[in-house]
Amino acid sequence: MHFRNRLLIMKRIILAICLLLSAGVLFARSRVVTESFPSEVLGRNVSVNVYLPDGYGELAATTYPVLYLLHGLYGTHLNWVETGGLDLVLDELIGTGEAAKMVVIMPCAGDPDIHAVQNGYFNVPGTPYEDFFFGELMPAFEAKYRCGGSKGMRAISGLSMGGGGSVVYAQRHPDMFSSCYAMSAWLDQQVKEPEDPKDREDKFYLTSVSVRDHSALKFVDEADDATVAALKGVKWFVDCGDDDYLLRLNVDFYFKMRAKGIPCELRVRNGIHNWEYWHTALRLSLPFASRNFSR
Repeated sequence: MHFRNRLLIMKRIILAICLLLSAGVLFARSRVVTESFPSEVLGRNVSVNVYLPDGYGELAATTYPVLYLLHGLYGTHLNWVETGGLDLVLDELIGTGEAAKMVVIMPCAGDPDIHAVQNGYFNVPGTPYEDFFFGELMPAFEAKYRCGGSKGMRAISGLSMGGGGSVVYAQRHPDMFSSCYAMSAWLDQQVKEPEDPKDREDKFYLTSVSVRDHSALKFVDEADDATVAALKGVKWFVDCGDDDYLLRLNVDFYFKMRAKGIPCELRVRNGIHNWEYWHTALRLSLPFASRNFSR
């Protein structure tokens, strides 16, 4: 009897080890590297986080699809990993086959001090961020990390300010992205002119003006037939909480797209403008990007 008990215990230990090993294979770990990229266009270094999937670099000839993932106002390149758990979620989704092995590039476009430091993804006086993104960041990082290289191998996504940035980038460069997934997107802004001229130098005011001047809603309203045809070549997904203060903008964008005959998915789920919502959104956005990648 004693021998049988020992044998049963040994079998359980072996089974437990096998399960742990299989879990390690199923949810193999990625790595995240942080770059400090010297931008000639911006005249400063830009911090960038890069997610590299498990096994990256083992096959020198492999070219990976790439997702550009943009943070929101008050945020930095660190948010998607440190707060959103991007690496853990994507490791799991790759392990279960719900997401493709991809490189994720997360550039910094701001600072928590939104009144003193320029935030945003658009060109503003003294900070031509869009020029930096397409002229410097994209070619340099795709070459270094063997990813992207074509529309079918690129996707873009983001939250709030980054959600609006991802939409506008895909609108203005539809030949560059296979899909766009916007979370709680800041798509337009009404701006009141400051009474004090000094307040016009406030960086948050300038960011708000840039969102107004790059209105994603106005872009759809003014799109001609050729532009509409180009926008149809991008897969669109809008995801916003039912109690999010930006919900109306997101719903308006969806209906404007549909009115133009541009296919666009909309999800309004329970939630507000916070990281709990965006963390769960990753479980929708990463498979969405994966489904729309093509060679």
